[in-house]
Amino acid sequence: MGASVGRREDPRLLSGRGCFTDDLEVPGTLHAQFVRATVAHATVTSLDLSAVRQVPGVVAAFDAEDLALADITARLGRPLTEFVPTGMPVLARERVRYAGEPLAVVVARDPYAAEDGVEAAKVTYETRPPVVSEEAALAPGAPLVHDEASANTLLDVSMFATEGIDDVFDEAPCVVRVETRTGRQNALPLETRGVLAGWDDREDQLLMRTSTQVPHQVRTTAARCLGLDERAVRVVVPDMGGGFGLKCVVGREEIAVGAAALRLDRPVKWIEDRKDALTASFLAREQHYDVRAAFDGDGRILGLDAGIVCDMGAYSCYPFTAGIEPLMASAEMPGVYKVPAYRVRARAVTTNKAPTAPYRGVSRPQYVMVMERIFERAARELGLGATEIRRRNLITRFPYTGVNNVTYDPGSYLESLNLCESALTEEGWYAAKEKAAAEGRHIGIGYSCFSERTGYGSGAFAQRKMEVVPGFDISEVRMDTSGALVVTTGTMSHGQSHETTMAQIAADELGLDIAQVRIHQGDTDRITYGWGTFASRSIAIGGSAVRLAAGKLGEKLKTIAASVLEVPAEELELGEGLVTHPAGGGSVAYQEIADIAYLRSHLLPKGAEPGLTATATFDVTGDGTFSNATHGAVVELHEGTGQVEILRYVCVEDCGVAINPKVVEGQTRGGIAQGIAGALFEQVTYDEQGAPSAVSFMEYKVPTAMEIPEVSIHHLETPCAFTETGAKGVGEGGTIGAPAAVINAVNDGLLHTGVELNDTPITPETVADALAATVPDAASAPAPAAARRAPRTAESPEHMEPTS
Repeated sequence: MGASVGRREDPRLLSGRGCFTDDLEVPGTLHAQFVRATVAHATVTSLDLSAVRQVPGVVAAFDAEDLALADITARLGRPLTEFVPTGMPVLARERVRYAGEPLAVVVARDPYAAEDGVEAAKVTYETRPPVVSEEAALAPGAPLVHDEASANTLLDVSMFATEGIDDVFDEAPCVVRVETRTGRQNALPLETRGVLAGWDDREDQLLMRTSTQVPHQVRTTAARCLGLDERAVRVVVPDMGGGFGLKCVVGREEIAVGAAALRLDRPVKWIEDRKDALTASFLAREQHYDVRAAFDGDGRILGLDAGIVCDMGAYSCYPFTAGIEPLMASAEMPGVYKVPAYRVRARAVTTNKAPTAPYRGVSRPQYVMVMERIFERAARELGLGATEIRRRNLITRFPYTGVNNVTYDPGSYLESLNLCESALTEEGWYAAKEKAAAEGRHIGIGYSCFSERTGYGSGAFAQRKMEVVPGFDISEVRMDTSGALVVTTGTMSHGQSHETTMAQIAADELGLDIAQVRIHQGDTDRITYGWGTFASRSIAIGGSAVRLAAGKLGEKLKTIAASVLEVPAEELELGEGLVTHPAGGGSVAYQEIADIAYLRSHLLPKGAEPGLTATATFDVTGDGTFSNATHGAVVELHEGTGQVEILRYVCVEDCGVAINPKVVEGQTRGGIAQGIAGALFEQVTYDEQGAPSAVSFMEYKVPTAMEIPEVSIHHLETPCAFTETGAKGVGEGGTIGAPAAVINAVNDGLLHTGVELNDTPITPETVADALAATVPDAASAPAPAAARRAPRTAESPEHMEPTS
């Protein structure tokens, strides 16, 4: 552990020998595509599939009545009166709630005939007024997306109302207010969703090979929707080309394809096309924050008062529900800062858009951006430096229990900020900014300080009152007669290098060459149980389970070796494939021990069982662990075009013990690229009728290597006391910090204009207009902070309504 071992996956994947869902070929396979709603909100008055069934090559077409599947329903636990559950039908029945919602599945001999069949479907609608914005959803008398709900609010919670918080704001020398909106995004994995399902007569099982982050959750949901014993469903995940949270929920299409395979007794494959992936798959990120913060005259924060509204689309995702984004934001918004008083109201609203699923970072890119904008604005009003005001407020003594009742384990919050600022200063960027200003150019420098809560255990998820409570992980290690090791993990790699990092952990614990360790994941029949990969949990929780299991196997190796060497087991050491007595009592090779355990079990010591296997479970206790980082961005704003050019990007990260520093850097760079994408480029919008705007990459602006800068990464290491390896998670941090750093840098570059941008994505048109603005004259300039306060919307977050 700690070595930048080359990724073991790379030779296979880079040479084209990877096997993804669409690479799978099974004799007799049929191909599926879906008839999808063409309107955002309507009653389906008729669905005629007769012409579909006449299309050459089409084998069958099924609607909801044909398949009669149970709904997918995600719930928060009872009693939680603030949450409204809504069922998501596998195929829509008499009502459609977003453009792209699946109505029927068409099965054909090849993908082209399936597409032809979809076009032959005849659907008539009685349209209903669509709800396509937060304001429309919350308006009095708004049309209901779900008739069983009394309003379009699926979750409405008010939390942490510190006693006397109104007095804090009334008496504070400085109160600032920031309102932000973030655009709806697509997680955009390179491999779209897909599944190949078919019945296995030998095993008496429905075998579903699918691209998912949560194979055991797919198995459970498929069994329940299809009315099968869970034993009768096996989920296997091939190589996987990204997920980013989009694939950590259960999709309707994979269940429908499984049902079609059962009805036809033939294998059926569905591969999502890019148009459906962009418009009808799970989306994320559309959020609105209205936040006030009170500061004393020295720039120390006194209180935080927040209103949050998250547009969650038409349905709750399974298993996380529509509560995932507002609950994440409200519980963790204070972040790395010492906030003594806090109040928040958070709401999830439903609209006639594709539903929302977790996407890398889950609300943290948004609330971190809001918090960092708060500090930037307060620094300006109080005449403090942007980094100085942060230093006065960062948590520096650990463990620290925040006003949000979350306990933060030790981190390097101040150290990361200092190192990031030093790096940009020593590289001359502050001098370059001054020189550019003298030349009439516009360079800005922005920072983002944040923590990333990782390795959520069952206790943390239980606090959200989830009916399905993720948390633990299970690992089994098995040594064969050659002394090689097979390790199972309930996590699921889709680019995170688990084949390498998990092998490093096991090899390190047992003193093996990493080449002798094989990781097995993504098979519900071979892996006892697992929650999959999301929320940066894999190394923190899954890796801890691997180390514990390897440690148990190591003790068994010592027990058998002790009987061979006739020495106490506690005096033995593991290393280089040997059990050794360091005091000169000799050594025994693992292969010889395995030979005894399997082939000559009569030589085993009393009480030792044949074979060399061990199983362990791990669950993080308490509030989990927190990685942290500071990002620094340098941008140049170009007049006329409004282009935001990122000149330099520095990241100082601390994820505890880095199992593989190069893998950490890869995760960080990829995350930063996605964060920059959200800050400057990517957004799905809708017209007044609920039709999505971004139906291809012509409209959905994905950054390329030309727009993503070189990223300089510095490592700090604060080992975690709660995991077996000292590691914390790192999968989401890059995405969390990037939007705030970029938007702060842009606003620093615009400082002379008097214009401030708080919404993302920041468009070239917006920047060009801002650069064309003039600095306000003295008469219209903002009054000093001591002379004014940001208005409070009503008396408390319970009454805080969004503004347009």
